[in-house]
Amino acid sequence: MNFSRLASCYSLSTRSWEKFVLDHSRNHDRLKQILKTHSVRFGDFVLASGQRSNLYVDCRLTTLRAEAMPLIGRLFVAKMQERGWQPDAVGGLTMGADPVVTAVAREALEYGQIINAFLIRKEAKQHGRQKFIEGLDEPAGKNVVIVDDVCTTGGSTIKAIEAAREAGMTVLGALCLVDREQGGGEAIEQQHNCPFDRIFTMAELIDQPK
Repeated sequence: MNFSRLASCYSLSTRSWEKFVLDHSRNHDRLKQILKTHSVRFGDFVLASGQRSNLYVDCRLTTLRAEAMPLIGRLFVAKMQERGWQPDAVGGLTMGADPVVTAVAREALEYGQIINAFLIRKEAKQHGRQKFIEGLDEPAGKNVVIVDDVCTTGGSTIKAIEAAREAGMTVLGALCLVDREQGGGEAIEQQHNCPFDRIFTMAELIDQPK
């Protein structure tokens, strides 16, 4: 975390800034522990990408936990500030992104920011206004960050980026909770011209040295 970059984003006294840094470190460490305890699983799994793995992270066992929700929101807001992303809204492909976007929108208020949330359906509704995007009445022209719980090959994040752009939004970047570091970040940045970042890598969660 680039704390010097964050320092320029907030008007805090020295004491308040020291508390902010300490709180951020505690939030990061606590969320890491929750993920390791409740979401990381070892076995034989087929991932959403179709790949097989002996390691699986079920992020919803963390993102839907009451204790984790504010931690997720705070860390995502801080990361966006660090990157210089100032979105009108955050959104992602349902359903992995659902608890993340609501956590971010809620905790942004604690930083004096209004960041709304939206969800992108996998298919348009077959009734009513037949929308792909829920939560934004007029998405065109909005600056947004696309979020997700896990990124492996980047498939769901890429779908969300494409849908947001098709709706006329400007995608400032993409941010996931856990990056499995299996090519997703590179695909998002290189093939879809979208900056990418993460809160944790899978290696961090299994204490694997880089």
